Amino acid sequence: MINQELRQAFKEKYEKDPTNRASQHAIHQVGIQEASLNADVRRQHPFAFSEETKRGKITDQKSSGRCWMFSALNTARVHVMEKLNLESFEFSQNYTLFWDKLEKANYFLNSIIETADRDLNDRLIWHLLQAPQEDGGQWEMFAGILNKYGSVPKEVMPESFHSSNTRLLNETLNNKLREFAYELRQAAQAGQAGQSQDDLAKKRDQQLYFVYQLLVKALGPVPEVFDYSYRDKDGNYHKLQDLTPQSFFQDYGGIETEDMVSLINAPTQDKPYGKTFTVDYLGTIAEEKPIKYLNAPIDVLKEAAIAAIKDGVPVWFGCDVGKSSYNKWGIMDTDLFDYEATLGDSLNLSKEARLDYGVSVLTHAMVLVGVDLDADGQAINWKVENSWGKKVGDDGIFSMSDKWFDEYNYQITLPSRYLPSDWQGKYDQEPIHLAPWDPMGSLAKHQ
Repeated sequence: MINQELRQAFKEKYEKDPTNRASQHAIHQVGIQEASLNADVRRQHPFAFSEETKRGKITDQKSSGRCWMFSALNTARVHVMEKLNLESFEFSQNYTLFWDKLEKANYFLNSIIETADRDLNDRLIWHLLQAPQEDGGQWEMFAGILNKYGSVPKEVMPESFHSSNTRLLNETLNNKLREFAYELRQAAQAGQAGQSQDDLAKKRDQQLYFVYQLLVKALGPVPEVFDYSYRDKDGNYHKLQDLTPQSFFQDYGGIETEDMVSLINAPTQDKPYGKTFTVDYLGTIAEEKPIKYLNAPIDVLKEAAIAAIKDGVPVWFGCDVGKSSYNKWGIMDTDLFDYEATLGDSLNLSKEARLDYGVSVLTHAMVLVGVDLDADGQAINWKVENSWGKKVGDDGIFSMSDKWFDEYNYQITLPSRYLPSDWQGKYDQEPIHLAPWDPMGSLAKHQ
């Protein structure tokens, strides 16, 4: 019980420590983060890296949760730049967003039909209705879109208001999908009197038309055939004609979707190393491969990432970007904030405990485009390409300490040839199924 005696004891203890008053004044004026900033850390990040990959100009996802999509397309564009002799290139993130949202709506409605016999208070139904679709995603979801729909240059389907500002579009779409879920569940439950699965599928397809027409109005019509004109970095003019999104991706995309593997570092008791995992009810395109991860020690992720970067291949990764990260400097470092000095304590949980207790989850995807190695070949700092525009970080680039990689990096995706030799083939196992709300699926649920 918080009584007068306890409150007085708290007050006296606080006033006895003179450092509390100094911290109080600083925090009151500039906030906890700025007051706790450790300026010495900046000296350890010179933004010089011994190994770097090619990259294009910094992109900007603006007010949307498309980080996974931007970072995946940013890994793919390097091949386009090389093949077309371009200084930079940008895929249309609006094009992939359109198909992602339509497919997610279909995935959600199919999940509702599949679970129509469950009680409304069932945890799975609650989970599905909480977020019928969102901007977030996983690598396999992106690969599925590319395999089915291809890709186009940004000039062919540029940004719209709602591709760059998705909040209201998501709110409108999710509320309508919840309404559709109600209709499907009502029809399925009343229909034990005659509603067949075919009837429910027809109703779902009628509902999907609303989603389609909303997306066309908000994001624009998707191109079926297009021409692409450009000047290469030598100033020469070129024009590619009668392209389809599928042919453009096949000819210029450069992503080995069938050979990509996702490694995670989830040091929790329920996820033994060397095993593969999938997350139930997490996906975009039902007919494509499900989400799949191979859990490995963090050193395995580092070894694979370094091998890829040395070979000139950028690496997609998922992390908890808000922890020990300072956007103004573009630095991610576990020593960046001295909270023990300002608050009297620091966060002491292990990576395992942070995952188990909801302290840390995957919140953002970016691209590893470089690494600074010491004389023994060990990473000191990692070069990170973000998608928050050039005003954040060092012209859009971040420097990540190797210790930060240990603590807050959870996933990398790269071609399987970069796996250490003793890990080759382990990705081929049948995956263990995780609950839909497992933290390893959080990147797809993050706005």
